[in-house]
Amino acid sequence: MANPFPIAVLISGGGTTLRNLLEKCDQGELDIDVRLVISSSPRAGGLAFAAARRIPTLVVEQRKYASPETFRDAVFAPCRDAGAELVVMGGYLKHVPIPADFENRVLNIHPSLIPAFCGKGMYGLRVHEAVLEYGVKLTGCTVHFVDNEYDHGPILLQRPVVVADDDTPETLQKRVFATECEALPEAIRLIAAGRVVVNGRHVLVR
Repeated sequence: MANPFPIAVLISGGGTTLRNLLEKCDQGELDIDVRLVISSSPRAGGLAFAAARRIPTLVVEQRKYASPETFRDAVFAPCRDAGAELVVMGGYLKHVPIPADFENRVLNIHPSLIPAFCGKGMYGLRVHEAVLEYGVKLTGCTVHFVDNEYDHGPILLQRPVVVADDDTPETLQKRVFATECEALPEAIRLIAAGRVVVNGRHVLVR
């Protein structure tokens, strides 16, 4: 692309996913322009990180809105105004409806191989605890488009991670996150290059 691909990033916590994307930019591995960072909490550590990089930030707290529709508009209108072609959920923990013009333009990464170990309440260390409790031998991460259900939208790519016999939730989380740090930038590169086609639940890479 001649120009960096414009995106917005939604966060709820420390902004580790945002940090990874910007580090990939610094290393010349990803050509994006983060136009806006929106946080669901004023206490999110990622806000300070974004501000230090001179990225515009905004706090949109779900509890301040009377309906899912007004919350949706408060989140996506600024993304629209910023000219974001893609919205990336980077550890964003709130359920927000997707407006029609952002269908298949909102991306999330989940720390398991969907449809396993996903859905409402399955985030962070909880996912890896569930993986170990169940005794599976293979987990990983999933990059998917976001629809109006938890962890449900069309899957763009998945990357496997072997579960070791001596894994703890913390050691497994660390290895899965390292895989996420490569998978999400790869997905964004594919979208920015115009190589991704969504046909119902099936995502094709051309």
